[in-house]
Amino acid sequence: MNPARKSSMRIATLFLFPALLWSATRAPVPADHAMVVAAERQAAEIGREVLQSGGNAVDAAVAVGMTMAVTYPLAGNIGGGGFMLIRFPDGRSTFIDFREMAPGAATRDMYLDDEGEATDESVVGYRAAGVPGTVRGLAMALEKYGTKRWRDLIRPARMIAERGWVVTPLTVSTLTDNRRLELFAESKRIFLNNGRGFRRGDLLKQRDLARTFRRMEKQGPEEFYTGETARLIASDMAANGGLITLEDLAAYEPKERRPIEGSYRGYEVLSAPPPSSGGAGIVQMLYMLEGSDYFKAGPGSAAAIHYVAEVQRRFFADRAAYFGDADFVDLPLGKLVSREYARDRAQDIDPDRATPSREVRAGLGDGKLDGETTHYSVVDEDGTAVSVTYTLNGLYGSGVTIAGAGILMNNEMDDFTSKPGSPNMFGLLQSENNAIEPRKRPLSAMTPTILSKDGRVAYVVGSPGGPTIINSVLETILNLVDFKMNLQQAVDFPRFHHQWMPDELRMERHGFSPDTVRLLEERGHKIRFIGRQGRVMAIEVNEDGLLGAPDARSEGLAAGY
Repeated sequence: MNPARKSSMRIATLFLFPALLWSATRAPVPADHAMVVAAERQAAEIGREVLQSGGNAVDAAVAVGMTMAVTYPLAGNIGGGGFMLIRFPDGRSTFIDFREMAPGAATRDMYLDDEGEATDESVVGYRAAGVPGTVRGLAMALEKYGTKRWRDLIRPARMIAERGWVVTPLTVSTLTDNRRLELFAESKRIFLNNGRGFRRGDLLKQRDLARTFRRMEKQGPEEFYTGETARLIASDMAANGGLITLEDLAAYEPKERRPIEGSYRGYEVLSAPPPSSGGAGIVQMLYMLEGSDYFKAGPGSAAAIHYVAEVQRRFFADRAAYFGDADFVDLPLGKLVSREYARDRAQDIDPDRATPSREVRAGLGDGKLDGETTHYSVVDEDGTAVSVTYTLNGLYGSGVTIAGAGILMNNEMDDFTSKPGSPNMFGLLQSENNAIEPRKRPLSAMTPTILSKDGRVAYVVGSPGGPTIINSVLETILNLVDFKMNLQQAVDFPRFHHQWMPDELRMERHGFSPDTVRLLEERGHKIRFIGRQGRVMAIEVNEDGLLGAPDARSEGLAAGY
């Protein structure tokens, strides 16, 4: 097989390193005018239709998000929250934070038992849910930066929920033996077919959810927070020990924030600010890598993986110590994303030996200073780029479906620090800065990111995957910028993840050669194999047009024209 693949678009030449045996076997999808890349095909196609009808990237992003709340229930949602990063053709940018918030009755120790140990109530059931932000967040984006009418953008989602949709192999696999959904009558009725389960090709109808969309279609997005839908949510919560009230729903507000900014080897980098740790992580790690020649050993080599993993280890130590909702705690953000700090942080990296995590401390001291998800990317004809990551947190969230409304609820409260020193569902250690407080937003790893060069958008990228999101986005950027891969190769290339604690290097099982693994173990890494890491959805803009790349790990689609 010739290691150089040619196309009329930009296709880079790659040496056939062992890890490339698992790399892309298809070319990225070209388009002349605009592109949507999403993990669910119907949603991507609806986004493309919005663009073709004269809508802009924000319009398409709203339609995609609302559609995936129906057709991608494992992560798409109106019962969760997320982030939207927008870059306009003139270089301006903005970030819309519609992360969930803790209910007003939430307390710091609400998930500890009588012995002070963390329970599973932050993960499963009604008490695990934060106040949803998706509807108001997407509505804010549309009102400020969109051109289409709300009702026109959510109508496709309502129609699909009414008539039903054919369940995909991924949906079937994630619903099979889903113990969390089995615990709740409405979830079992809708998503487990009354206990009979679904098989590929079956039709899944969501009539209650369709009625919720119809109310919002007629009355607008506020219906979710102050109308019949709000009353259904609050009533079901009250009847089952949940905390979300009518007052909580009415008080929820999305926030517009300034994106994290950085640069790397000639590219401008825009990414997510707190309450996400992702943008700061991307910039800090890129700055740590900037002064090195880690990439000379080649993609998939033990030397390159080792060095990047050491960088990841150091950022995640900082994440554990410092990060939280910047509306509630003081963050040393300027320091953490400075080149000077990154250079200092990288000084003790040994290119030949892994540093035990017990020896890696947060870089600014003790931390006392004055995390299932999906992603989609959109670029329109005018060059506006939108990068959206939104989430229910766990697969199908808390497992709860609101009676009469058909809304799957998040389990985002687990992203708070239930007990300092105890890992959450992703194994992450977090600090007092992320402790539970009423109206506070939990720390996130969602990392919608846009790279620009010479004043124009170059790449739009993001991924699901809890804490692995940050490293999946980082590695995709490195594949593009340092290893000169084409877009599909960069997205499909095997991934790895280090998050400081637990002290292990997680590697995709079917991506790396035994020799590479052996060399990493000889450097002192403890290897843990995983099935897959992330589902990156990416767009490239170049002089010939656009390219779209849905991750080979997904059932996604690049829909352009």
